[in-house]
Amino acid sequence: MEKVVQNFGRLALSHPNVTFKFARCFGCSTPLLTAKAAPQPTATASPKKTLAKPGVKNLVLVEGVRTPFAVSGTDFKDVLAHDLARAALLELLRRTNVPFDVVGYIVYGTVIQEVKTSNIAREASLGAGFPDNIPSHTVTQACISSNQAITTGMGMLASGYCDAVIAGGVDIMSDAPIRHSRQMRKLLMGMNKAKTLQARLPIIMQMLTPKVWIPELPAVAEFSTNETMGHSADRLCAAFNVTRKEQDEYAFRSHSLAKKATTEGLLVDVFPYKAPGRAAPLTSDNGIRPSSVEAMGKLKPAFIKPHGTVTAANSSFLTDGASACLIMTEEKALQLGYKPKAYLRDYIYVSQDPKDQLLLGPAYAIPRLLQKAGLTVKDIDAFEIHEAFGGQVLANMKALDSDFFCQKYIGLKQKFGLLPMDKINNWGGSLSIGHPFGATGVRLVTTTANRLIKDNGKFGLVAACAAGGQAHGIIVERYP
Repeated sequence: MEKVVQNFGRLALSHPNVTFKFARCFGCSTPLLTAKAAPQPTATASPKKTLAKPGVKNLVLVEGVRTPFAVSGTDFKDVLAHDLARAALLELLRRTNVPFDVVGYIVYGTVIQEVKTSNIAREASLGAGFPDNIPSHTVTQACISSNQAITTGMGMLASGYCDAVIAGGVDIMSDAPIRHSRQMRKLLMGMNKAKTLQARLPIIMQMLTPKVWIPELPAVAEFSTNETMGHSADRLCAAFNVTRKEQDEYAFRSHSLAKKATTEGLLVDVFPYKAPGRAAPLTSDNGIRPSSVEAMGKLKPAFIKPHGTVTAANSSFLTDGASACLIMTEEKALQLGYKPKAYLRDYIYVSQDPKDQLLLGPAYAIPRLLQKAGLTVKDIDAFEIHEAFGGQVLANMKALDSDFFCQKYIGLKQKFGLLPMDKINNWGGSLSIGHPFGATGVRLVTTTANRLIKDNGKFGLVAACAAGGQAHGIIVERYP
């Protein structure tokens, strides 16, 4: 299965003219899109009919909603982020009619912050008409920001602080802030303090220097490594021998499944949103564009040129969108007459090397989370794995199917085994639906619950990687 290379230090995997630095090469010839899951190790506890624990409050997902996800620069390009978040909150109120006096807290996740609305949770909630005595705050944890919003709310519910929390997320990548250079900012502050023309003239002269006034353009890059996530994805694919064809096939699968789910009306969390200045509302995700593997194969590498395998077609695209969900204690939900969608059960956060293992978080999170919950892969009816890149999902699959990786880095006695592809992202994923950084976590959790309801499943598992080498996983149990 593997080409064994002993040192997981900084192995150079070389294409002509390009050097990839990664820990180790995991060559794999198994076609992942058709592979069956390997037998799983016996769990520490036998599978249970429910993950309810004596003396522990049951926490439930009552409802989750989201705007359509729009390719940046299209339908939502003139919308402010807090207005899009406000729309999601209003739709959640419309669907649940939750009394204001029941909501104890509002938490929102975001990544690309607008300076004027730095606590976007507060501005959006006030704009949606929530009373000003409901506290709210904003969290940021890259692609798992609204995952963090949900688990922050779960902590409040579990502690008895309140009985209901609204969690959500938003990002408008069409309006990424462009900054002046640090030197220009200092000069502007100095200009503000200067009282006379004589004091201002030297400052003005310094401002005319090109290296001072040229703005700092935004980039999706790691602060600690100064490397783009796409570059990391390319090296990860090389290290785990994920081919260009496999990536394109996975991307095509994502778009095809998302198109099918949209046509069949399965994405019930989406609500129409009419942006100001638009003639008609956007009713569905506008980045779903199934073409063909052959057409995708014609695109040039986007990051490592000319020998890379990650392209615009097999990467998630910059996206605008917002989401929101209502989570409660089961007792309060039933008292108010709600039929919850799902229980929110065990969750886990993991982090690892932000350079060589930036996108491998799901491979760390999934085995540990299942062990924590006393479940095996066979118990999971629906997997929702965030698709930053097609190659990232496939590399995580191959990591789980590697004896070396699982033994050395996860602490297992043997490889974990492949996940069943027929249970992964069956309604599409971030590659096709889109990925507004802060909003994706709520989409993943809500979609998992809706899939369990539609397919009469029991347990679902969400796993998502994030910048900084971090990741999140959570178990969702269908409400009986």
